[in-house]
Amino acid sequence: MEGRRSRDGGLSLRRSEKAEIIGTKLDELYPETPIPLDHKDPYTLLVAVMLSAQTTDKKVNEVTPNLFQAASTPSDMASLGIEEIHGYIREIGLAPTKAKNLSRMALQILEAGGEVKADWEFLESLAGVGHKTASVVMAQAFGIPAFPVDTHIHRLAARWGLSNGSNVERTEKDLKSLFSKNTWNRRHLQIIYFGREYCPALRHDLRSCPICSWAATKKRIKEEMGR
Repeated sequence: MEGRRSRDGGLSLRRSEKAEIIGTKLDELYPETPIPLDHKDPYTLLVAVMLSAQTTDKKVNEVTPNLFQAASTPSDMASLGIEEIHGYIREIGLAPTKAKNLSRMALQILEAGGEVKADWEFLESLAGVGHKTASVVMAQAFGIPAFPVDTHIHRLAARWGLSNGSNVERTEKDLKSLFSKNTWNRRHLQIIYFGREYCPALRHDLRSCPICSWAATKKRIKEEMGR
């Protein structure tokens, strides 16, 4: 890999150069980007993404079959009581709050015509739906370019020097500027897959990582590894 040398002897690349190389690597590793949350339509995806906050996708996929069997539409969900919804999702994190939000969200969708709309303002107006959740639905349900940034993508972008890591909003802005718009929808999934397989949050050897080993600065490696 060619590049300039920094003062500490490491490889010095501009962010745009790093992003290009990272994008190529991610495309090689993950040419296919299946959506990790089981769903059948925009509404069930929206529900699954809401449930995934502070919970693993695996756990969400374990509880949604029974939930969707009972309520796979806003109308069905609204007909369930909050306690009944909670009974289906009690094993996941923040279940009481999520049950209340699912009930309220279903009513809001019904009041708006009964369909999940491919509209940012509409999605972000729903109970329990923030910008990240709306971004996932826009990207994965409707194919509209978006770059959802969760804590994992936020962490990796900082490790790789693609963003200063000050907040997720800044990270999203930086990543959108570095990667071509037509790659956003697959790129955010690829980064998630890479994080799970190669770049975990804890006890990570940055020096042997396929990307951190050259993209992270020596200072970053020292800070995370303590040496």
